[in-house]
Amino acid sequence: MRQRRVVVTGLGAVTPIGNTVDAFWKGLISGANGAGPLTRFSVEAHDTKFACEVKGFDVSAWLDAKEARRMDLFAQYGLAAGCQAVADSGLDPAKLDPTRVGVIVSSGIGGMCTYDTEHRKLIEKGPGRVSPFFIPMLIGDIVTGHLSIRFGFRGPNYATVSACASGAHGIGAAMMHIERGDADVMVAGGNEAVLTPMAVAGFNNMKALSVRNDDPLRASRPFDRERDGFVMGEGAGVLILEELEHARRRGARIYAELGGFGFTADAYHITAPDENGTGATEVMRAALRSAELNPEDIGYINAHGTSTPLNDRTETLAVKNVFGDHAKKLWVSSNKSMIGHLLGASGAVEAVATVMTLVHGIVPPTINYSVPDPELDLDYVPNTARERRIAAAVSNSFGFGGHNACLCLKAWNG
Repeated sequence: MRQRRVVVTGLGAVTPIGNTVDAFWKGLISGANGAGPLTRFSVEAHDTKFACEVKGFDVSAWLDAKEARRMDLFAQYGLAAGCQAVADSGLDPAKLDPTRVGVIVSSGIGGMCTYDTEHRKLIEKGPGRVSPFFIPMLIGDIVTGHLSIRFGFRGPNYATVSACASGAHGIGAAMMHIERGDADVMVAGGNEAVLTPMAVAGFNNMKALSVRNDDPLRASRPFDRERDGFVMGEGAGVLILEELEHARRRGARIYAELGGFGFTADAYHITAPDENGTGATEVMRAALRSAELNPEDIGYINAHGTSTPLNDRTETLAVKNVFGDHAKKLWVSSNKSMIGHLLGASGAVEAVATVMTLVHGIVPPTINYSVPDPELDLDYVPNTARERRIAAAVSNSFGFGGHNACLCLKAWNG
């Protein structure tokens, strides 16, 4: 048994189906769909013309106009989610030892919206017109800096970069800092916003995106036989992680326990998953060992579930490798069916969803599931949320480069 246990005491989210945790959760359990036409730029020349955009985000709730102009969109999302999480936790920064509170909010790509804008300035108007804030707006660790400055937190402070596993890796790293005594509280999560012409073209040209332009609402269809690629999304998710006794002393509300974390590499290919699911298998086993749980203790898997042909097949295979006969009793679902793939933010936003599943005893569905794939024969909670009290769940995140992260969360009963 660990000497320093880690619990979740605050949550924040900005997503394509809701810009608060409550709105996001209501959207998930109702099967809301965040997909729609891309509005950020002209898509006439692009193969994919839709995405899961964040809608109705009011940056003025978090930043004044001058601050907002000096912050990329991904950072605005991350700051908003971080501020929500701190407020939700009930933490009073003035009453904390600032050296015992750290921040790790990660991005897989960083300020690509800023890069796009400033590159056009460079080409059209010359180097003198590039913003002096270009670099701090671009770098992927900048939200960690912004949050530490806003709240005065001076503990461990950095960002992890592991493509689509970035947010989950950040949460896992934050957990380990608390376990080893580096901090008592960590603000941890992920943020991403790369709906730009360059990013869409890049993902299109590597054949990663769905091109279901005639029916974007049905384009993200994880585990369905007719899946043809992922749908790009954007947003942020942040959790407040806290050492258990620290949380108890201040009378904090505890959502769940972060019981374990696994991290492995496929060592296989720069973009494709290992076709045998070896890395994904190993990472789930590592998370279970870390959490001191057996496979039979898990009731739900928040799947990486991208809606790509290879990922969904190999993740299903890995689940069978780890859970054996118990795999058929698990409920497995993909939030990406509703919010798209939030890239570096996906693991953090899905961790928020997994916590809410444990709290409310409701498993969000995999929407757009209509044509079963004979190779994919688990229970993917098709189309409608279900009620079940889950004692423990895992949340999977896999990134380009073969990066795998798995978070194991346990229900909290006091």
